[in-house]
Amino acid sequence: MYNINRRKFLGLFGCGCCSVFLPSCTTVPITERKQLSIISEARINQQAAVAYEKFRSKAKLINSGSKLKQIIDIGKRMEFSVSTFFSKQGKKDPTEKFEWDYVLVDNDKIVNAWCMPGGKIAVYTGLLKITKNIDALSIVMGHEIAHAVARHSVERMSHAMTINLGTTVADIFLGGAINRTRNTVGQNTGLDIFQLGIMNPFGRKQETEADYLGLIFSSLSGYDIRESVKLWERMAKKKKGKEPPVFLSTHPSSKKRIENLQNWINEVIIEYPPIKS
Repeated sequence: MYNINRRKFLGLFGCGCCSVFLPSCTTVPITERKQLSIISEARINQQAAVAYEKFRSKAKLINSGSKLKQIIDIGKRMEFSVSTFFSKQGKKDPTEKFEWDYVLVDNDKIVNAWCMPGGKIAVYTGLLKITKNIDALSIVMGHEIAHAVARHSVERMSHAMTINLGTTVADIFLGGAINRTRNTVGQNTGLDIFQLGIMNPFGRKQETEADYLGLIFSSLSGYDIRESVKLWERMAKKKKGKEPPVFLSTHPSSKKRIENLQNWINEVIIEYPPIKS
């Protein structure tokens, strides 16, 4: 069995930029990965809350029924288990200021779910056709909640700001060489070298971290995380022939996700057993 302990995880998914912006670093809960954070989390949460209310007012929502109840039940169990876990560890609860809310969007064409910063969660009916059961749904919801817990939105915005500032300053000294190269490559290939070389790999690291943390949150909440492999096998079947090359994507391939989950499952079950209410 491959044992991915915390040190190995940090080695794989470390944030090198923090050596330069150390005063602006925070730490991701559980993985303890250093991350750049030059934007206020409270500000991001406030903006997300406004965007969420606009979304709610326009989306076609299902406001009752067993499917919505299932989503809320899973969410409430995760709210409790995540908060209790950090309390028992004697650590600050990263969700203490979250204003949790859950909606089910009536759209069978979209196979997706998301969690905005601050705990605003949406699940689309199209996803339920792939999850099929509460254990698999908990894997997806745990993954999305992990993005919020790990402050990935704050980190992405901080990275974008830093890259834009850094390249602007460098371009002044290089006489615009960076932008000329970027524009030339873009015109000839239709691809953005910064997106391919920096943001896409960074996005894949965040997605992998969310897979890992989400698996932990699901296990802490008492769900069968072995279902995660079956879920991604179903996802892979649906995406067969449609997945872009890895370097063009902000997400790991389905095959890679399955390999990661298989490597993590036994350790997570042992180290993060269910928290009883």
